[in-house]
Amino acid sequence: MSETGATSRRSEQLGDEIEERIVTGEYRPGMRLDEQELANEFGVSRTPIREALIHLASSGLVEIRPRRGAIVAEASPTRLCEMFEVMAELEAMCGRLAARRITPEEQVTLLEAHRACEAARDADDPDQYYRLNEVFHECIYQASHNGFLAEQADVLHRRLRPYRRLQLRVRNRMRSSFSEHQAIVDCILAGDSEGAGTTLRNHVVVQGERFADLVASLASLNAA
Repeated sequence: MSETGATSRRSEQLGDEIEERIVTGEYRPGMRLDEQELANEFGVSRTPIREALIHLASSGLVEIRPRRGAIVAEASPTRLCEMFEVMAELEAMCGRLAARRITPEEQVTLLEAHRACEAARDADDPDQYYRLNEVFHECIYQASHNGFLAEQADVLHRRLRPYRRLQLRVRNRMRSSFSEHQAIVDCILAGDSEGAGTTLRNHVVVQGERFADLVASLASLNAA
């Protein structure tokens, strides 16, 4: 691997670690992320740290402010609800198109992603389930065969990444999520576009008890 490739890979790893600390509350909203302090902590130069922060800023997890540097982004419960509403509609659109356009090869890939999620569920590993859950949803984005829609879904998915991960730590949410995945897969493979759209929207939108659970989880992190 070239030096440039190694640096890029290292910055990606650092970005994942910083993201994890944000979602678990170690780095709280409004906290300043000092490049030199992070470089000292991780034992690297400032270059991969800077690249990692820029990447996190592109997904909305971090804000780069003049004279203050990188700050952990803040999102109010109302703002989160709004973002999840939009995410639900984007995914519903992906599901409707995927049910009409998915290829036989993409069907196989979707089923493989679904079975991988099942293994993580059975292992009771929410972090692994979350990573595989991303693969599952990406399969649906790609199967929509609408490049612009897939790009927009990816952008908002990244922005909501820590909150979607946090949801899976709520009791029984991982098992409920997998059951919802099964209904989504059944609709897409059956070519039921409206059913796929409805099940995906209900799977993603955060309202009622799920919204209360998410807010309670955020509150417990902030109080920790």
